[in-house]
Amino acid sequence: MPATMQDIAKDLKVSVVTVSKVLRNQGRISDATRKRVLQRAQQLNYQMNWVARSLVTRRTYTIGVLLPEFAHPFFAEIARAVAQTVRPHDYHIVISSFEEDPTLEASEIDSLLARQVDGLIIASSQPPRRLDVFKRMHRRNIPFILIDRPIAGLQACFVGADNRAIGRLATEHLIAKGCCRIGHLRGPEVRIAAERLQGYNQALALAGFRSHSGYIVFAGHGDHTGYEGMRQLLELSPLPDGVFCYNDPVAIGAMKAILEAGLKMPQDIAVVGAGNVRYSDALSVPLTTIEQGTCQIGMLAAELLMARIGSKSPIRPQKILIPPKLVERESTRRA
Repeated sequence: MPATMQDIAKDLKVSVVTVSKVLRNQGRISDATRKRVLQRAQQLNYQMNWVARSLVTRRTYTIGVLLPEFAHPFFAEIARAVAQTVRPHDYHIVISSFEEDPTLEASEIDSLLARQVDGLIIASSQPPRRLDVFKRMHRRNIPFILIDRPIAGLQACFVGADNRAIGRLATEHLIAKGCCRIGHLRGPEVRIAAERLQGYNQALALAGFRSHSGYIVFAGHGDHTGYEGMRQLLELSPLPDGVFCYNDPVAIGAMKAILEAGLKMPQDIAVVGAGNVRYSDALSVPLTTIEQGTCQIGMLAAELLMARIGSKSPIRPQKILIPPKLVERESTRRA
């Protein structure tokens, strides 16, 4: 039979409550007692009985993390930050992906709720007119936090980047580098892409530049779509001398198209991305990008969710926007 807390308590002649507090890293326990309990637990190969614990606490000590895709480094970093934040609280995460499909997203939320997760962190693709799944969570009093993508008309906690500020900061940087024909490879039909476009237009207007629709090209959210979008911009005359890209993968695709065309960065075209993904500084031309606080988003969302799970009374929805920071590298370093 597997060892129990009662076995550890009996061996050490301490209470089961003391053993429980040590194993959960809670309460005021002397260092000597804590060391004895942990040592004996290791000797007995003790494993927490999560089913029994759930019956007592009415919690499963799991949270669901629902993301549009696994492969994108932005969402991978968020998931990692969430896991690191909740682990000290004895929580574990269950990650699911819905591939930008609102119907699949709703189905995955229902599946996670059926597994009785204690809360959810969601980068949602639901349009404002389809909020039934969130209303069901409200009725069942299931706490959830929206990340990255706010939903208009939904009263919910949100943690994400200030996307208008990202668009302004990137475009202002290109203007400061002497660019006067600045293109934008815009993202998919989601609110954050629209807000980054708004920031781009605001920066141009404040600098006295006229926004030209021909210099705004749809480029999705991946390197292959960024490549195709940049190829469209390269057909313009005159060519853009600077490009703000929706995210770093789009920027990487754009840089490939620029180099294939025999042009130089940043001398001919300066490029700015957004996200500061891990490999941005390892490219043949290191990419200037906007740091959007990816790890902060995951950490703050997790902390906010843990607070809501532990609260005995409703908490008013909070909106946390992470201010962006410019990370300048060679793709915009003009003489």
